[in-house]
Amino acid sequence: MKSSAAVGGALALGSTFNTAHAQGSEEIKVALVGCGGRGTGAVAQMFNTKGNVKLVSVADAFDKNCKRAIDGLKKKDANKVVVNPDTTFTGLDAYKKAIDVDCDVVVIATPPGFKPQQFEYAVKQGKHVFCEKPVAADAPGIRRFLAAVESSKKQNLHVGIGLQRRHESHYMNLMNEIHSGKIGDIVNSRVYWNSSGIWFRGREAGWTDMQDQCNNWYHFIWCCGDQIVEQHIHNIDIGCWAKNAYPVKANGMGGWGRRLNGDGKESQIYDHTFVEYTFADGSTMHSQGRHLKNSFTRVGESAHGTKGDAYFPAAYKLHGDQRPTKVEGKGGGHQQEQTDFINALMAGEIYNEGEYGAKSTFTAIMGREACYSGKVVQWDEFDQKDKDGKRILPVEKDLLLSGKNWTPGIDNWNWKTTPPAVKDPVTGAYDIPKPGLYDPFAPLPAGRGGVNQA
Repeated sequence: MKSSAAVGGALALGSTFNTAHAQGSEEIKVALVGCGGRGTGAVAQMFNTKGNVKLVSVADAFDKNCKRAIDGLKKKDANKVVVNPDTTFTGLDAYKKAIDVDCDVVVIATPPGFKPQQFEYAVKQGKHVFCEKPVAADAPGIRRFLAAVESSKKQNLHVGIGLQRRHESHYMNLMNEIHSGKIGDIVNSRVYWNSSGIWFRGREAGWTDMQDQCNNWYHFIWCCGDQIVEQHIHNIDIGCWAKNAYPVKANGMGGWGRRLNGDGKESQIYDHTFVEYTFADGSTMHSQGRHLKNSFTRVGESAHGTKGDAYFPAAYKLHGDQRPTKVEGKGGGHQQEQTDFINALMAGEIYNEGEYGAKSTFTAIMGREACYSGKVVQWDEFDQKDKDGKRILPVEKDLLLSGKNWTPGIDNWNWKTTPPAVKDPVTGAYDIPKPGLYDPFAPLPAGRGGVNQA
């Protein structure tokens, strides 16, 4: 994380590709898992690189998404799309079939709740992976993802994570200034994703609850992780990158003052959150996340140190200066992360971004659970011990080790599975976490998720 060279601090591990990739003469065969806008965009950006990239298989929960992605990518470059009906797969287990096709790279751009099992499977099959952020929706998912990251390192697999700011030169250059001590020790940072709102998709006739929730995935905790995890992770990641550390505790508040979908009965997530994160050295990071029309909007980050302040992506101001100092650089991170990914494969420079992708995701999850519960939640990132060798934070109080499993039995789900989100029989609205009543460590009630209905 400390280096900003090439790919934002990734570690070179060696190569599993032969030297033919360096000349660009050998195909880099790609499987796409998750055919929405971000997955389709990532493959299109791979097409823009110097690599001989070919899309060989696609998978999505819904057939219409596969068709839209294939048609869109053919318009981009039909010669690079070699998918056929035999390598197009749909359903909740479609990812396995797409990954099992002869491919080198898997692009995973599905809802966060599904990513841990899909990433794990790709790694087991020995594939290089580009995984969009966030990488999970709950603590068990993070543990599963981190275990697969360790396996990927042992296999010298290339892992990219869709936190594209880490590939933008203005962010990277400003981070170099911060890490060299330019603004002194960071005592506080402020991170924001305040915007007007998000999409909502209505239910189609004949669908099961699982089909409806997977299609309208942003509105369900188990699937998207809430706005703080799904989008605000970008800004939270910058705050952690600036500190070269992750928070050890969080407290927060939030709610659903104006639900995203009018009356709110078809949405489970909060529309505003505020979190105070605390690092081991006592410094803090303050987070604002919101989806409300006609409200203050800001998406960005700043860090405040003992010698000055940094304003991302490309300026800092020392105490006493009249004007900020600009840092050179440019954006375009979505393209740049794919250029870096493919170039590294071609050159045999394998890097792995999986660990910081998982830990930044978990930092966002920790903030969400603090807002939902109204309590301080804790994370012993370094597994600290007291003088007698006992963990300073007991396992049952460590959110990463004991946090709620929102997707029990997910490996065996199908369209008839009862999803984790259910409606209140009286109000007709989905269950919503209520501060003071919600327990971030309690299991879901029996019958939620992993229970197949005949």
